[in-house]
Amino acid sequence: MVVRLAVTVDAPLEQVWERVTSPAGINDELAPILSMGMPRDHRDATVATVPVGVPLGKAWLRLGGIVPIDYDDLTIAELDPPHGFHERSSMLVARVWEHRRQLARVGERRTLVTDELTIEPRLPVPARVPRTIVSFLFRHRHRRLAAHFAGAGAGG
Repeated sequence: MVVRLAVTVDAPLEQVWERVTSPAGINDELAPILSMGMPRDHRDATVATVPVGVPLGKAWLRLGGIVPIDYDDLTIAELDPPHGFHERSSMLVARVWEHRRQLARVGERRTLVTDELTIEPRLPVPARVPRTIVSFLFRHRHRRLAAHFAGAGAGG
C-alpha cells in the first residue's frame, strides 16, 4: 500500500532540509500526537548525519510524547542532501515501512515537500485502515511544517 502527499512550504529548500532532517523538526511535525526518539547510539545525530544503509536501531514512537506505542527499526537507505532521503525500516505494526521524502525548489523562497510511504502491515487488515492512519498523520505533519515556516516570517 502506498500513500503519497505533498505540501508547499514558504521557505528556501536548504532551510526546509535542515528542519525536516533534525530530531527537533521531526518531533515538531509529529506533535502533539506522537514523538520519536533517535536510536540509542545516534541520539545526537540527524537523518542527514547517520550512516547510510546501516541499521541504526529502534527509534521509539510515543503517543502524546509519553507512552511508547511502536518503534521504527530505522535504516536510511538513501540520502541526497538537500533533496531527499529514503528510509527503509520495519515497525512493530508494519513488516515494511518505507518513507521517501523529496524536496524541490519552487522559485527562490518556496519548497515542495513530497512524502511517499509504502506500508506492509504485519496483520491482515483492510488497506484503508493503514492508508487512513498514515494519510491523517502526514497531513498533520505537513500542516505543522508549513505553519512552522509561516510563523518564521520571510527570513526563515
